[in-house]
Amino acid sequence: MEGINFHPVFLSETQIKNYYEGYSNSTIWPLCHYFFVYTLYRNSFWQSYQEVNQLFCDAICRVIHPGDKVWIQDYQPMLLPGMLRKVYPNLNIGYFHHIPFPSYELFRILPERAEILKGLLDADFIAFHTYDYMRHFISAVKRVLRIDFKLDEAQLGNRVVETDALPMGINYGLYHNASSRPEVRRAIDRTRKFFGNHKLILSVDRLDYSKGILHRLWGFAAFLECHPEYCGKVTLAMVIVPSRDHVDSYAELKTKIDEEIGSINGQYSTMDWTPVCYFYHGFSFEELVAMYYIADVALVTPLRDGMNLVAKEYVASKNNNPGVLILSEMAGAAIEMTDALLINPNDTEEIKQAICRALEMPEQEQLKRLQHMQKIISVQTVNKWAADFVSEWSDTCRKNEQLRKKRISAGIIGAIKMKYNQAKQRLILLDYDGTLASLKTRPENAKPTPELIATLQKLVSDPANHVVVNSGRDHFTLEKWLGNLPIAMAAEHGAFYKENGIWHKNINKAEWSSGLVSILKLFVEKTPRSHLEVKETTLAWHYRESDAWLGALRAQQLINVLVNICIQQKLQIIQGDKVVEIKSPDYNKGSEVRRQLEKKHYDFIIAMGDDTTDEDMFKALPVNAVTIKVGYVSEAASYNMPSQTEVLPFLQILANKKDMKQPIGENVKTSLKGVFDFFRDLLKTK
Repeated sequence: MEGINFHPVFLSETQIKNYYEGYSNSTIWPLCHYFFVYTLYRNSFWQSYQEVNQLFCDAICRVIHPGDKVWIQDYQPMLLPGMLRKVYPNLNIGYFHHIPFPSYELFRILPERAEILKGLLDADFIAFHTYDYMRHFISAVKRVLRIDFKLDEAQLGNRVVETDALPMGINYGLYHNASSRPEVRRAIDRTRKFFGNHKLILSVDRLDYSKGILHRLWGFAAFLECHPEYCGKVTLAMVIVPSRDHVDSYAELKTKIDEEIGSINGQYSTMDWTPVCYFYHGFSFEELVAMYYIADVALVTPLRDGMNLVAKEYVASKNNNPGVLILSEMAGAAIEMTDALLINPNDTEEIKQAICRALEMPEQEQLKRLQHMQKIISVQTVNKWAADFVSEWSDTCRKNEQLRKKRISAGIIGAIKMKYNQAKQRLILLDYDGTLASLKTRPENAKPTPELIATLQKLVSDPANHVVVNSGRDHFTLEKWLGNLPIAMAAEHGAFYKENGIWHKNINKAEWSSGLVSILKLFVEKTPRSHLEVKETTLAWHYRESDAWLGALRAQQLINVLVNICIQQKLQIIQGDKVVEIKSPDYNKGSEVRRQLEKKHYDFIIAMGDDTTDEDMFKALPVNAVTIKVGYVSEAASYNMPSQTEVLPFLQILANKKDMKQPIGENVKTSLKGVFDFFRDLLKTK
């Protein structure tokens, strides 16, 4: 281990009991392995889990340096990414989940579900053994935190979180070539002598209720009962490595295993044959490989397993000698090892049949199946797993570094303010929902605050400013909320506009076909907590309050249904943030911008918006305009403002007649760099 420095974190007996044996292995472990009846919920467990995760965080913070990467492993420190992110906002964090991630319906049982997910999402890259685990995680995030994933990626502020499925492998060469080593050959000879000429079925597990050990024994007992011809000819070698046997559920399992083995051996044993050879201890590498090598069948039947490397070790250890792998379809390894005899581990009848099939399988077929599996696992090694993880993680980190460059810093704000102060004629374009006002589950609740009204009043009081609220809202609502302000407004994506206190129409009121409206009403009925908003020129189906998964499904279904209808009726479909809109293609937020630019020349232009519809606005502006996307980073916008709560303070800075003072929390050097970068980017665009 030369060159590796260890920095241990020492735990008290109480912390070991409540953090490790408690929350980690009595709460998270059974829940993730679908044994929710074994799951214990205690405040002391959760408190200790938080406490120990903080100890890990403190230890890491003492040794890391700028540019370092922190790779967090498994379910014991799931809060750690979030804790580290608070201390080091730009730290590169990776996380790998080694056990199953359960379906949302099971994960939602966990009282601390939101805290766990938030902690994990502060990693840049999160990986699992299989796509199913990845899919369950994404589903939980969507439903618990209502955070959208676009395929494998979610954007949180000015960074993305990416997920992937990366099956863990083994050191294939170590196992495959082991039989040529003298010490292993001697172990093979000893093992053959011990088991004699019997057909050998091998089972290797750590003591755990998730491993399906009892089901395996029941299946073997059923096999002996139905196939008495194999009595005296087949031996099940059961290796169980002690684990947590002082925990009640594990101690109880151990007792049941002992009793079942005793029952089988008591019923079927003869003077020269014991059906089950039971080893309750670990084996050396040489002894274990020897058993893999000579075993005719490997019986690997966990009820749920993140990966299961025993299955891969058994296949790898076969070097031109036959053998059959019986593998649970509930193990992560089953995704790759499809040439095994895959079984449902809960079905003892299927286990019985698989044992019989394995023992009767022709040697040529055995070798063919082994070769197919070896071809896969010889490539998907543990080294490749690690390299793939680091590679994808690095790609995500590079992407986040680029996104951070778009983050509108205090220095950039200072440069924008400087350019604003120097300008003689300014155009200020502002979206409403998600920009001036926070998004609400019910759109009618997004009324402007007194602070917003006061800020807009202050901006428009400057004769150099032409302020336009460019919104998808209907003009009646905009007039009711903002009509007392002497500002320009555009409603329904440019179909209406207000200038000098008078509303104008760019398009006549739409006559919606009964078929189109009926379809939208049907989707309202099919999607609880969705609703239809009928405007003069736009139909908007909102699903912000709906279940995240169902809403996304219905939105895609609705678009699929509407495509042909909208083509025939020359209508445009827009998929926004939790809304599907149908409108005329003749007008959008970009057309309103172009109308404004044709009327007057401006030496300073700024536009702010949060949704896909605002992309049209950004694209219609000249390249030297200041464009700011609120929320998700946009390629079309120059800068990103992660949170809607930052919009009002920013506008207040612009509205302030005085020059911006030294930004809080930034030194002069950082501020000057921001100013330099702003003007450099501005010059590049000219």
